[in-house]
Amino acid sequence: TGSFILSYVLILVFLLILASNQVQFKDTLRSSLTTTTTTSPQLTNYFSSNSDNNLRILIGILTLPDQHLRRNLLRLVYGTQPAPPGAKINVKFVFCNLTKEDQKVLVALEIMRYGDIIILDCKENMNNGKTLTYFSSLPEMLNDTASSYPPYHYMMKTDDDTYLRLNILVQSLKPLSREDLYYGYVIPCRSIDPFVRYMSGMGYLFEGPEDKVFGEWMREGGKGKHRYNAKWSMFNFPEPPTTCTHELWPETIAVHLLKNQEKGFGIFNYFNVTQGWNPSKLFHIH
Repeated sequence: TGSFILSYVLILVFLLILASNQVQFKDTLRSSLTTTTTTSPQLTNYFSSNSDNNLRILIGILTLPDQHLRRNLLRLVYGTQPAPPGAKINVKFVFCNLTKEDQKVLVALEIMRYGDIIILDCKENMNNGKTLTYFSSLPEMLNDTASSYPPYHYMMKTDDDTYLRLNILVQSLKPLSREDLYYGYVIPCRSIDPFVRYMSGMGYLFEGPEDKVFGEWMREGGKGKHRYNAKWSMFNFPEPPTTCTHELWPETIAVHLLKNQEKGFGIFNYFNVTQGWNPSKLFHIH
């Protein structure tokens, strides 16, 4: 009987210790989750230092309000790239007025969580003035006397089916002029003269709209005196092969026409975008 009572007491003590550990674990987990969810996100800003000499770039990704999944994928893609030395890059998603109730709720949540969205006062369109509205709205949006001047050396437009490698982009820009620059992939694909036509909509940058119209305005207005043709560091997805494509290579700045996840994952694997992750006992990945 005595041994039975002793065994019972030992079991009771063990259960009390186990319950105490579970409570402590839950408290720790709750504290960890609270800390994680209240930390301000830094996915859209890339800083190497606080120096005013940093190259400052605004990248506007033209997309649609309903493209929540694509935006989240791009946040992962850009938010995990190493910060380019000597540069500050802000990545923003750009679209026109919201038209549905679910958009107003979901986009508002994105704004609260990430703060990386620009909503223009326009009707959603592909080739009817959206790019012009974006660029023409920037001066008023960026008119902040308390910030550095100019707020950005370069302003860029790109599409949500384009993958940019930020460090290579910055390296290519550093030796170029910070005044009156027009930079991108010259159209047509066979052209190599940046002063003849215009830059492809996959991504172009200038100092400070649809793509062809913007190029014509730059030419008629005598702007873009310094031009840079980024071929063949910017190109369409290699398959199917066309005059606008070629194989992937380490100096790639941008890949366009990633219309589905399979193409995107192929690009991410080629550039080994997950090389910085640290193994842990918390996940089992072969």
